Amino acid sequence: MKKIILTGGGTAGHTTPNVALLPMLKQNNYEIFYIGSKNGIEKEIIENVGIKYYGISSGKLRRYLDVKNLTDSLRVLKGVAEAKKLIKKIKPDIIFSKGGFVSVPVVLAGKMCRVPVVIHESDITPGLANKISIPFATVVCTTFPETIKNLPKRKGIVTGTPIRQELFKGNKDKIYPKLKLKNKKPILLVMGGSLGSVKINNYIRNSLNKLLRDFNIIHICGKNNLDKGLQNLDGYNQFEYVSTELKDIFVVSDLIVSRAGANSIYEFLALRKPNLLIPLSKDASRGDQILNANSFKAQGFSKVIEEENLSENLLVEEIKDLYKNRDKYIKNMENSNLSNGTSEVMDIILKYTK
Repeated sequence: MKKIILTGGGTAGHTTPNVALLPMLKQNNYEIFYIGSKNGIEKEIIENVGIKYYGISSGKLRRYLDVKNLTDSLRVLKGVAEAKKLIKKIKPDIIFSKGGFVSVPVVLAGKMCRVPVVIHESDITPGLANKISIPFATVVCTTFPETIKNLPKRKGIVTGTPIRQELFKGNKDKIYPKLKLKNKKPILLVMGGSLGSVKINNYIRNSLNKLLRDFNIIHICGKNNLDKGLQNLDGYNQFEYVSTELKDIFVVSDLIVSRAGANSIYEFLALRKPNLLIPLSKDASRGDQILNANSFKAQGFSKVIEEENLSENLLVEEIKDLYKNRDKYIKNMENSNLSNGTSEVMDIILKYTK
């Protein structure tokens, strides 16, 4: 069997595309190993799907001066040594990196051990971890065509992003009994990324009296973000985090309010779900979600509210307008030539496996 090491973590967005590749990797006779952080969200996700997991040291990389940069640099160096030891033990034929801080030591160690490294960049502009890793990679797969101009010449290839096949297999009958639905109003799904969004949570909850007149709401609000005072509110369903039931929630949802992480919005596109995106502001990020959201808005896949312009009235108005014009957005998504990138990424892995 061929051997592959997958890496990536820190958020579900740096992990779930790796999970999406697992069926095809197994079909192509790869023995699969995963290197992530010792206690990151990726550890639970990967162990739940039965893949051998190794935790290494990793440090947060920052774009600004901070005394923690020194100690975290030492953690990265320790992580490189640990990853190098694992690579020599496993002897992989290829490494596939989805990004996040923990991937940097693995990519660097892979280069040292002369193992081909394929990187996947989800956003239009590479994040800091991938910026550091790209010079050591054999090839870089991208989600957006616009990303190619931000990469070294002839190193990037547009593949789209791998999407988990189980998301297309939702079962309405499984999820309905768990939802407090006493009517047949359309269902609005609200999600703020794998860690949740306090700002979106607050605006949605402050607008419940208006929104519940027209919609039932499923709210994935993030760990420790449940509002116990709203637990028994008719038509309002809260979840901290959803894993196996996400496919069932997607199938019953008529429209979605979300942040604009690249993996999430490509899932909405693949599932033909009308969506309203509220990207992280530049004050809280490097602005990658704004670029993602504006790209989807320009293609007619999404409505967008920039966080700085967010208000309860605007949020309610835009949700209602999205539902009213949902068929237009669905048609635009159906006519898109962007697709599930699982097969395309798999082709690259096969090509560069030594």
